[in-house]
Amino acid sequence: MMTLSMVHEGARAVLRSIGGGQQMRGRLAALGLLPGTELEVVQNSGGGPFVVAVRGSRIVIGRGMAARIEVE
Repeated sequence: MMTLSMVHEGARAVLRSIGGGQQMRGRLAALGLLPGTELEVVQNSGGGPFVVAVRGSRIVIGRGMAARIEVE
């Protein structure tokens, strides 16, 4: 497994777990980021926003959050 922040632009991954506090997990769940969800990394340029596509929507998350999301 690896973190979402390590996935290259255009690649797909399946969310396996979310580290961090309950508030962060709740916020991501409200955005549709739940274990088992397939994600596509839209933008990961190393700086600036981190954008993922989930179920037809694009979501911008912080790099710190992306580093706590485990995917495969």
